[in-house]
Amino acid sequence: MNKLKASDLFKAYKAGIHQTQVLSNISIDITQGETIGIIGSSGSGKTTLLQILAGLESPDRGEIFFNDINLLNNNALQLNKMRNKLFGYVYQFHYLLDDLTVFENCNLVFRISNNKNIKKNSHKIFKILNELGIEELKNSYPYMLSGGERQRAAIARAIVHEPMFILMDEPTGNLDQENANVIQDLTIKLAKDHNIGIMVATHDLHYAYKLDKVFRIENEGLIKK
Repeated sequence: MNKLKASDLFKAYKAGIHQTQVLSNISIDITQGETIGIIGSSGSGKTTLLQILAGLESPDRGEIFFNDINLLNNNALQLNKMRNKLFGYVYQFHYLLDDLTVFENCNLVFRISNNKNIKKNSHKIFKILNELGIEELKNSYPYMLSGGERQRAAIARAIVHEPMFILMDEPTGNLDQENANVIQDLTIKLAKDHNIGIMVATHDLHYAYKLDKVFRIENEGLIKK
């Protein structure tokens, strides 16, 4: 089973002569099909951890392995190619492109990777939209959708290229409890049905404790709950 493993991650931000330490000696791993919750107060480093794991940000120290491959040893081009195969990412604010339909937002993933198999890609998109209950919204623009529908569309975009892992940053943070519960259950089902490792940064303890494992970031370190 494929595994993503981070060891001894350290990250600090500098502003002039001042340095703010965000992560210190963070080690964590996730296996395909597993769900993990990352909890902690605002500013504790949850988002930074997810972005480092996804290759969107670099740690100051530490290592990240996909199985036996040290991802941080790859150059930017290699990392970009591998990231497209390994990861999907869901932001707290969905970041759907307003001038593209739901279908076109999802298809953008294939366009960026220069995947031109239109028939196969379309089938994948329709399948995921159907699983998420929004296939009938495929030609709708983001402004036409409710908050819950926009977040489902963002999740669809993150999963259509069949990544091994999805990293989700407060995916229910802007939703009412009813919509939040729907998204929570959908993400857990997707992990199991598609054998995807899902790591969720969340303030919602109810959501976190539905997952296989829960860790808290506290004082720049990681504590298993």
